[in-house]
Amino acid sequence: MGLFLDIQTLENWLWDAACAIRGPVDAPKFKDYILPLVFLKRLSDVFEDELQRLTDDYGDRDTVNAILQGELENGAIAGGRGVVRFYIPDEARWANIRKQTTGLGQYLTDAVRAVVKWNPRLSGVIDVVDFNATTAGQRIVPDEYLTRLIDVLSRHRLGLNDVEPDILGRAYEYLLRKFAEGQGQSAGEFYTPREVAILMARLLEPQPSNTVYDPTCGSGGLLIKCHLRLLETHGVSQNGHRTLPSQYAPLKLYGQEINPATFAMARMNAIIHDMEAEIRLGDTMRNPAFRDHSGRLERFDLVVANPMWNQSFLTEIYENDPYERFPFGAPPSSSADWGWMQHMLASLSDTGRMAVVLDTGAVSRGSGNQGSNRERDIRKAFVERDLIEAVILLPENLFYNTTAPGVIILVNRRKRHPGEILLINASQLFAKGRPKNYLDETHINTIVDLYRCWEAREGLSAIITQDEAAQNDYNLSPSRYVSANHTEQALPLEEAIVLLREAEEERAQADHALREVLKTLGFEV
Repeated sequence: MGLFLDIQTLENWLWDAACAIRGPVDAPKFKDYILPLVFLKRLSDVFEDELQRLTDDYGDRDTVNAILQGELENGAIAGGRGVVRFYIPDEARWANIRKQTTGLGQYLTDAVRAVVKWNPRLSGVIDVVDFNATTAGQRIVPDEYLTRLIDVLSRHRLGLNDVEPDILGRAYEYLLRKFAEGQGQSAGEFYTPREVAILMARLLEPQPSNTVYDPTCGSGGLLIKCHLRLLETHGVSQNGHRTLPSQYAPLKLYGQEINPATFAMARMNAIIHDMEAEIRLGDTMRNPAFRDHSGRLERFDLVVANPMWNQSFLTEIYENDPYERFPFGAPPSSSADWGWMQHMLASLSDTGRMAVVLDTGAVSRGSGNQGSNRERDIRKAFVERDLIEAVILLPENLFYNTTAPGVIILVNRRKRHPGEILLINASQLFAKGRPKNYLDETHINTIVDLYRCWEAREGLSAIITQDEAAQNDYNLSPSRYVSANHTEQALPLEEAIVLLREAEEERAQADHALREVLKTLGFEV
């Protein structure tokens, strides 16, 4: 990483920052106070770097100040067209924040509001925390704790040449992993491990000018990795950073997120990466944000997502959908996995591709059952229409909210190998970590090579036809077709719970149908 802050140093630094406000703030709330200040410091340090670059270019600071003043007056900076990314007023520059000895909570709150005044694009992003807030007449974070936090955050510069571009994402990842499991919702609900996101971006291999959509974008990690992958494949190195040459159009990124705090983080991340991203707040399943003038869903070149696994929605949401998203039927209320798959398919262009992470049960539940099963029937429709290109079984214990493995399902409207499905059992491709396992670069390369070369390899991958999928009752679990070291796959607890809920739902439906029959026969029930 060169001169960049290494991960161990970053994590130690953030841990010290958390310790600085330990006491007045519960652990799950640490990130709410630390991350906006990390973001403010990043903006301040980058602004100082840009001022220095402009001073070098123009020869003196007075000329630079005059140019900035002109751009502030004509709205160039506010509109994102200025010589600097964002204008940071004097009171919000980190050197001046460090000088404050009294009234720090109010000073910080005023500082972030001043940043928003000059940079309206940051509204609802950097000003989401009131550092001077009280509860029951007492300050939530007294000034003495804020002073400690500022001191800790002042240890490292976060300028253009000091940290990797994904500094905020890495900080967010650490704080989630360390503290977010204590929240009402688990960290994995809105964060995908970095290496899984990198793998998905490499499988999709975005091209210049592609539109990329994530309907459950969380902190924006999957969209960011697509952006960084394009820079990796088409960018050129400039002053230690990769930029896209003028002949290539950047990705246009679109995301929707239901959690307001996480939505703000996604916008923060997009800004820090200079991405062309439109992130909207709201419930995608009930009210999808991206629609055309006629009210139909917008469609995108690529879709990448990690929706909450086995989410519960009322069946009415599917049956009364005004956007015609569920032509293959309503999934059971116990698991929205194939509801999300259908929403994403409806959002995919005629030549589009998508990569989605789901619970392993999504590709096998219902297969082998007598009679009908909603999830199996929807899978059957996807297979019969030749939409599923590949299924990749991931190792156990990668995700923050579960030890269960996940699967990546790849959908392609224009498959390279019509009539075939590639199944990759990557369950043994991992490195042991604490507390979580992870994929290293060789594991990612192996999976990507198998997909690109469309290769059946002993113990790793198999290629099946649509007919073979039908013969196995549309069970697409890679472990059914590829034995990895002859190990028996145990049923994860989460999947067993979903199966139990489905059985209870089917029993309730059967009981209701029986009562109706008995009523028609004149029996009281």
